[in-house]
Amino acid sequence: MARIAYDHADAAAFEATRHLAEDGLASWRAAATRHLAPLPGMRLLDLGAGTGSWARNFTTWFPGVVAVEPSAAMCARSVFEPILAGDAARIPLNEDSVDGAWLSTVIHHVPDLTAAAHELRRVLRPGAPVLIRSAFAGRHQAITLFRYFPEAVRVLDTYPGIADVESAFADAGFATAAIEEVPQITAASLREAATALRREAHTPLQLITDDEYAAGVERLHEAARVDTGPVIDVLDLLVLR
Repeated sequence: MARIAYDHADAAAFEATRHLAEDGLASWRAAATRHLAPLPGMRLLDLGAGTGSWARNFTTWFPGVVAVEPSAAMCARSVFEPILAGDAARIPLNEDSVDGAWLSTVIHHVPDLTAAAHELRRVLRPGAPVLIRSAFAGRHQAITLFRYFPEAVRVLDTYPGIADVESAFADAGFATAAIEEVPQITAASLREAATALRREAHTPLQLITDDEYAAGVERLHEAARVDTGPVIDVLDLLVLR
C-alpha cells in the first residue's frame, strides 16, 4: 500500500512526531462532523490508520471506530486497539457495515485508486461519505514543510491530485460533496517543529536527497531563531459520497 516500506524506525518517528495536539485537532473535529454527524450506533472506518492517533481521537467524537492498517510496524506502535490488518484493496469488513470512512495522509500510498474506491463502496452503507485528509499534488503553498524543503515539492507533485481522486472514485459511483481547506496548529512554534522533526515521519523528506534534506534542516533551524509564532498548516479535506 505504501510508497515507502514502513519499518519500526519509521513507525516510531511517526508516533513521536505526527500526532496532533488537542489545539491542532479542533478544526478537524469541526470539519469531520460537518460532513458526518455523530449518531447512536454509527461506525467510522479509519483506513490506513497508522499508529492510531486519529482512531483514538475519533472515539470521543463518534460512537464506534474501526481502524485498518497494512503496516505491521505501525500496528505494533498503535495507540488504539484493536487495529485490523488490511489495506485499501482488502478491507476486512462486511458489506454495508460502516457509516463513513476517513483516510488521513494515506491516499498517495494507494497504488490503485479505482480498486480502493470500489472496495470502499462495498463496505460503506448507502450515502455514507469518504473523508480524505491530504496534501494533494499542486497544493503545497500553505504547508510549512515545503517552505523549508522546496525540493520535496517534486515528490508531492507525484501524489494524486484532487481531480485524479475524483475521477477514480467516480468509477465507483462517488461524487464530490465538498473540498475544504482546513487550517491546523501543527506546532506551538517553529522552534518546536524544528526540534521534533524526524525525516522518517515524512514521505516527501525520505524521497529527496541527503544533501537536499540537510539544506532544508539548516533553513528551518535558521528561521526558527526568529519566528516565534505557532506553525499553522492548511491541508485539504475532500469529501465524496
